[in-house]
Amino acid sequence: MQYIKLLIYTLLFLSCKGSEVVTPQPTEKDKYRNPIINQSLPDPTVIKANDGNFYLYATENIRNVPIFRSSDLINWEFLGTAFTDQTRPTFVSRGGIWAPDINYINDKYVLYYSMSVWGGEWDCGIGVASANKPEGPFTDHGKLFRSNEIDVQNSIDPCYYEEDGKKYLFWGSFHGIYAIELADDGLSLKSGAEKRQVAGTAYEGTYIHKRNGYYYLFASTGSCCEGLKSTYTTVVGRSEHLFGPYVDKSGRLMMDNYHEILIRKNTQFVGTGHNSEIVLDDKGQTWMFYHAYWTDHPDKGRVLMLDKIQWINDWPSVADGTPSLKAEKPVFDE
Repeated sequence: MQYIKLLIYTLLFLSCKGSEVVTPQPTEKDKYRNPIINQSLPDPTVIKANDGNFYLYATENIRNVPIFRSSDLINWEFLGTAFTDQTRPTFVSRGGIWAPDINYINDKYVLYYSMSVWGGEWDCGIGVASANKPEGPFTDHGKLFRSNEIDVQNSIDPCYYEEDGKKYLFWGSFHGIYAIELADDGLSLKSGAEKRQVAGTAYEGTYIHKRNGYYYLFASTGSCCEGLKSTYTTVVGRSEHLFGPYVDKSGRLMMDNYHEILIRKNTQFVGTGHNSEIVLDDKGQTWMFYHAYWTDHPDKGRVLMLDKIQWINDWPSVADGTPSLKAEKPVFDE
């Protein structure tokens, strides 16, 4: 009798064990490699458009601002450029178009951009263009302001943020990060608007993200463009209010140039900075593009990188704090 009971218990145990859910391990086809695009695409900005695809824009190492399209954040198709030689902005003589920021405002795709030449820190400025479709063509609406007009040296690196029906532009590069309110159409400054400083002089490449009641100010520190000698590093602080004070984990102020490091160099990639907007996959995971120099191929310039943002105690982190060489892909339903 005891033998029969033991046999029954054994069979029940094996049956229960057999019903356990086993989580499949990711295979090679479920992974991607950095760089996502082995081509110089500095200062990326990305948007999920109404057609369900992602569109990515970057500083014009491809002249007139390159546009790429993807359905999965991994495989990208080059579509063309936002401008042509005939339609490109001209408010800075011989100026390059840097650090675009793409947004969807009032049923238009609105592209803020910097226009500058190296060393032209009082002549540079920020302009705006718009299009009916994310692939363009974009119509330039000219400058919002120049450095010497708004009295902020090196006025580049725009970041648009909208809340409670109000539209704001954040900007700045190593002379303070500032914000100002825009008009309702987003194509000009609001009449009478005054700028306000929100972070110190160590930063450029600002991006504002809101999550769980906190505002996060992502930025870059160090040198962006010196090849393998570049010290660019992605950093972050947070605040309970849009205009700050932004602080690090110890409560020290970004206004005093304190922050948390998000992505720093490793042996494979250096100059890790100027992150894009945070985007979601279909699983709700958060992802961020940025650029870096690949130590194996520094001749390629600032290549396009992608990493998943994880949130620990309401602070963003990236794996071990450095770029991944291989990682699990974003998840999208087919």
